[in-house]
Amino acid sequence: MNKTILALIICFFSGMVMAQEKLTEHTYHLSTDAPLGKGQLTDVAWLVGAWQGTAFGSRFEEVWNPASAGSMVGMWKLYDEDKGVDFYELMLIKEQGDGLVLLVKHFSADFVAWEDKADFVEFPLVKIEDKAVHFSGLSFYQNGADKIDGYIVMKHQDGSKSEHHIAYNRADF
Repeated sequence: MNKTILALIICFFSGMVMAQEKLTEHTYHLSTDAPLGKGQLTDVAWLVGAWQGTAFGSRFEEVWNPASAGSMVGMWKLYDEDKGVDFYELMLIKEQGDGLVLLVKHFSADFVAWEDKADFVEFPLVKIEDKAVHFSGLSFYQNGADKIDGYIVMKHQDGSKSEHHIAYNRADF
């Protein structure tokens, strides 16, 4: 193999690694110009069901419907028993090309959207591993049939980032 071809191969794979860089201990980042990680809805079917747990110092409930028509729909509610609801989310995982994208729209306790009418927060798929799915800045790790460890990266006004753990337990409601 000549040196030019070897150099191109090394550059190609180096670019692939940079496109899927580690963001925090448990999450990854997909650079803007990188293609979506490959995956299908069947790869994330273990998210389907009702979940509850703790996140951001409060309780949450989350429900994911089974895949149909190329998408999965989910709902999230963060609340405190004494203070009431902090916020809601509507979530959509949809197939896009050979990959997946997670779209999230946030709502206040009064059900007023945080994002403008046509806007949402987008988490493109970075990669799927055995018992884990990594969207850019958000990862889910399957921990047995009835537990999930989620991690989300929050960006702060000063430019710093922090990773937050979300502990899921399968619920019966």
